[in-house]
Order: sequence, then C-alpha cells, then structure tokens
Amino acid sequence: MQTLGLLADSGRYGLATDLYQLTMAAAYWENGMGRETATFELFVRRLPANRGYLLTAGLEQAVEYLQGLRFDGPSIDYLRALPHFASVSDSFWEYLRGFRFQGDLDAVPEGTIAFPNEPLLQVRAPLIEAQMVETFLLTAFNHQTLIASKASRVVDAARGKGVVEFGARRAHGFDAALFGARAAVIAGCVGTSNVLAGQQLGIDVYGTAAHSFTMAFEDEREAFRAFQRVFPSHSILLIDTYDTLEGARRVASLGQEIRGVRLDSGDILSLSREVRQILDEAGLRQAVIVASGDLNEDSISRLEEESAPIDLYGVGTEMITSRDAPALSGVYKLVAVDTEGRHRAVRKLSPEKSTYPDAKQLFRATGPDGRFTGDTLALKDETLPGEALLAPVLRAGELAAPLPSLGAIRERARAQREALPEAVRRREAPEAYPVSISEGLARLMEQMKQTPPGG
Repeated sequence: MQTLGLLADSGRYGLATDLYQLTMAAAYWENGMGRETATFELFVRRLPANRGYLLTAGLEQAVEYLQGLRFDGPSIDYLRALPHFASVSDSFWEYLRGFRFQGDLDAVPEGTIAFPNEPLLQVRAPLIEAQMVETFLLTAFNHQTLIASKASRVVDAARGKGVVEFGARRAHGFDAALFGARAAVIAGCVGTSNVLAGQQLGIDVYGTAAHSFTMAFEDEREAFRAFQRVFPSHSILLIDTYDTLEGARRVASLGQEIRGVRLDSGDILSLSREVRQILDEAGLRQAVIVASGDLNEDSISRLEEESAPIDLYGVGTEMITSRDAPALSGVYKLVAVDTEGRHRAVRKLSPEKSTYPDAKQLFRATGPDGRFTGDTLALKDETLPGEALLAPVLRAGELAAPLPSLGAIRERARAQREALPEAVRRREAPEAYPVSISEGLARLMEQMKQTPPGG
C-alpha cells in the first residue's frame, strides 16, 4: 500500500472532503437515516475531446483512504466550531469519533480500459459512510485516470520507444506530480524524473542536468567534462544551451564514452539527424539521443513518422496536466437505497445528467482475435456473456484480496490497450466503442417511468 502523498496523517482524512458531504452526513444523522444502506457508483459522463477510451487508475489510493478514514480530535473541534453545525447534536460528533468505513467496494481493476457511463467503482455502505467518501474517491479517480489516459496516447505515439514522465515542475501541486507519475507508469512510461515517486512507488528515475549547470561553467566543454567525471556511466549531456550542433561536437571531442545527449529545443527532427551523424562519426554509436521540450502525442507521432533517430522521449507539461483536456467528468451517484429490507432503485433525471438506476455489473465481450467487441451495462444480479469487470475489493471495510503490484497493473494496461480495436485506439478521430444496456436494466428503467420519483 502506498502513502497518500502529502496527506500523511490518517486522522485528517475526514477533512479531505467538501463541506456538503459533512452537512449531509449530519442531516442524515439528525433525521434518523444512519441505518439505511446506500449504493453509489462512480463513472465518467463523457470522454475528453479526441479520445476513444479511458485507462483507469487511482484505485489503490482510494482503498488506502477508505481503510484509513478517521476524524481525530482537532478535526472534530474544527468542525464543531463552524457556524453551519451550531444545531447539530453531540451524538453526531461522538459518531464521528468512532467513524470507520465498514462498507463494501467493488471496482474494475486498475489498468482497465473504460468508456462513458460505465461504473469504475461501486460503494455499498451505510448511507453516511457511502456519502462521506465521494469527494476523495472522485479526486483519486478523476486525476489518475485523466493522466493515465493521456499518457497512454503518448506511449502509443512513441511506437515502442521509451517515454519518461518529466512533469513534476508543471504539475498542479506535488501530490499531483506524485500520483501523475504513478498514472503515467501504469500507462506504459518507463520511468519518471520525480525522485519521491521513485522512492515511494518503486518507479525507475531518470535525469540529466539543466541548462544552468552548463551556464555555471565558463566553458561548455568543461561543464560536460565535470558532469562526466562524476557520472561516468549515466551522463546524458544537455547540448542545446548555446548551439546544439556545436554542443554535439564538443561532446564528441571529449574522447570518452558517454551515455547520451539531450535535445530540448529547436527543430528536433533535423537536429536529431545531424547530432546522430556527429556522434556516429566520432565513434559514439552507442550514445542515445533523448528529446524533450513541450512534446506531446502529436509532435512525437510526427517525429516517428519521419523516422527521427531519437531513442527516448521526455514528456512533461503536456502529460502531467493533460494539457489539451485538463479535466475529467467523473461523477459519483446514488443508484439504490435499502431500508429495513425494502430495496429502492433510484436515478437522476436532470437534463444531460440523467443516470442509470440500481447496482450494476459491466460485461465485456471479446472476439476470436482477442479484441474487445462491445460492453453491456447490466443489473448486478444478471449474468451475461463476456467478462464481468466489477470485482470485490473491500468487504466490510477489509480487503477481499491483495491489491496488485504497480508492475502487474502496468502489464494489465498494456494487454488492455492491445485488445482495443484499432479504430477506437487511434490518436485522431477515434470511432465510438459500442456500449449497450441489458434487457433487465432497460426493463427497470421503463418500469420507473411509470412511477416517476420526486414526490
């Protein structure tokens, strides 16, 4: 289990939420609704522009949060002092002092391909517990799934060449950098520049030197020599501080083996070709060329189409922020309530925000060639052909089975991506993947039309 980044004290997990989760919890408690069992599902309403699929990530952090969720004394004191809670009874605060998540969690495994309106996770718990966890679950899944989905496109564009996540300095906070690196590695990146991610998550770390290192020396060649002396087996020298081609010649003149060079600006295609020639003529055929500098899936794809002699790509801002689509429309919605043995399916009817009722299962069909052919959203008690994707993760707040390693999640993501139809996977104008609803779900929706909710 990995740390939740900068939120290291589980006693503060209870405050990692929106105020309205707590006001609803208090209102449920004061109205005697603490015993109802609720089922919520988390799903994404729509794909970002020019995307054909999502790659799910964030489940491990969600599980750690659920198992560690507490309200310590200072947290309760803070809440009690807020004017919003002036009329709330002492019994509610006593309830929070002993709060533990004791519900059930089902989810699609991390590294699974997903599509709009498909439940990525399902929470069944006492109403207050199930409601309280909404904000953090959405934070974990929206962020990591967004970055994993973007990184998957970048990795595809590189056509088998390595991609390193370089984005910590442009991430929206260091937690975003930490878990963005995790999501990028799930999607197939070979490593990260983020040292904390390397240490906490077991990710390979990569790095060279900045332009400032070269500029700190009066002579560029001496800067290269100084770095090479300290890192004889790992020197990837940044050569575009002044003149890229002259920098390459100075590297070649060192008369010793180097690991490689990095290009961070200019016409990367033409420079990579000229630099490759300079290195080869100097007998440095083993030296790799690393390219960086505001790269994304489109620029990398163009470089690969032109057979650029680049061995490794470093991608930062574009990937760690998913710059072209920086937010995901993930939501967490109530789908069923059980009260004293009576089951009630519920759905939202708001225009453009309607939901499917009741607890569900997601089935995925696969063709003879191993490619996915379509998904069906069904009621939880239905059995349909294909793989049932929602699996038990927590039962009564405890793990149903050990969580997979990051390496296993990454391998699942690779296999899932390979099983996508090419038309859905492609970078530009992807085709829509077929997702249908079962007869049982369609029948329930028709029945609910006859008795619309809302009083």
